[in-house]
Amino acid sequence: MSSNTIQAKAAVTNVISWIFGISVLVIGILNIVLVHPVPGIIYLLLSLVFLPPVNTFFKNKMGVSIPRVVQIILAVIIIQFTLGVSDLGDMIDDWLI
Repeated sequence: MSSNTIQAKAAVTNVISWIFGISVLVIGILNIVLVHPVPGIIYLLLSLVFLPPVNTFFKNKMGVSIPRVVQIILAVIIIQFTLGVSDLGDMIDDWLI
């Protein structure tokens, strides 16, 4: 693989991480405001897993890196929990109807 291809894949992965990290952050803020602070704080902490600067910090300072596979599994769990089980998912359903 050429260097450009590797850099392009890294850039796409970085953008996806930012989008999902900010999405989980917004879900956390909405939970704090609309539902209850406890799940909101948990979402805020989980959003840190996806933000690239936090991953870089963990890798450089602590020597720990969260694998992409774990991030993807966690993302699927977060989406399922938000839309299927949480009160925020019920509120979204009420707004759409």
